[in-house]
Amino acid sequence: MPDTTLDPKAIAKAVAIEVADEDNQVGDFVEAIDLGDDVTDFRFETHVRGYEGWQWSVTLYHDAELDHWTVNESSLVPTDNALRPPEWIPWKDRLEPTDLAVTDSIGTDPDDPRLEEGFHATHADGGAAPTEASETSEEDVEDAVEEFELSRRHVLTPLGRAQTAKRWYEGPRGPKSLSTKTADGNPCSTCGFFIPLKGELNLLFGVCANKWSPDDGRVVSIDHGCGEHSEIEPPEPSHLWVQSKPAFDDLHIDIIAQAPREERGSVELIEQLEGDSPNPNDEEEASEEDIEAHTIDDEASQEDVQEHAEPANSPEVETTLDLSEDEESSDSGQSAETGEQSVKQESEETEGSTEPGESSESTEAEDSVGPKPEGPAEQ
Repeated sequence: MPDTTLDPKAIAKAVAIEVADEDNQVGDFVEAIDLGDDVTDFRFETHVRGYEGWQWSVTLYHDAELDHWTVNESSLVPTDNALRPPEWIPWKDRLEPTDLAVTDSIGTDPDDPRLEEGFHATHADGGAAPTEASETSEEDVEDAVEEFELSRRHVLTPLGRAQTAKRWYEGPRGPKSLSTKTADGNPCSTCGFFIPLKGELNLLFGVCANKWSPDDGRVVSIDHGCGEHSEIEPPEPSHLWVQSKPAFDDLHIDIIAQAPREERGSVELIEQLEGDSPNPNDEEEASEEDIEAHTIDDEASQEDVQEHAEPANSPEVETTLDLSEDEESSDSGQSAETGEQSVKQESEETEGSTEPGESSESTEAEDSVGPKPEGPAEQ
């Protein structure tokens, strides 16, 4: 702890160095501010990273009778040029309409300037005096209240209607939207699917009722437009049919060139082992010489690895056979073969109908009877 009888600047700087993490974070003396009641605030420059524009503040109390200085507190205080976060903005003021989901609810402020109380009819005979003199008959007032539904508890104020009209007109369904360019000069005001609004907003806005329009069920301006206007005729259907190529070519056969056998020594070894031992259970094990000849060392060079590895390139196509020309010949050959097979099958069935037992009995009967007498010669 520094001596309280020394110079107050030296005492304050010693306190600031003791509070700081490093000695070089405390800079030169800036000023001394008299706070009254023998309390003085000593300021020093701050060399702490991230605290540009801040100052070390050490407040000392001076006992005039004893001529001693007592340390009150020490801290970092910001100046006008200090690096500080922006001022706090309440959550409700920071919230944007696009931040709300369909399940959120923030309520309406009772003092919202966009709303005012609705219209309530008053009668002189009921004890309540009329609010303002007007030549409009009572029936006209009732019709207006019923037409525009002004008897609700709250209705829009002129400010609320003006803000709404500005927001809608400058939004994506106003005259400057991209879909308006596809309308060919046909605004929504001339569309059969346009439903006008009531009241003052009727002069600029309506609701789209075309299910094929991207603005269906939304408020659009009268000079808005889209490609689904009721007066735009559909395009004529095209009679041109473009046949795409088949995804698979089954009329040709690709003959693949086989890789040289010298590059596939491992395949030759397997075929040789399979030829020597047809039974896989009795297959003999490879000799140590074969294993060493077809084994690559872990420290082998890239050239040695490429000599034993299979070629990475895809096989080349030698020739391509077109089968589309042979379809007719193959169909005629199949029909000829089918006819020969049917004739052969009928002859076999005819021969097979005579059993061998019957032929032997008839031969024995002819032998027992003997030769038949010769008949009279024909004259």
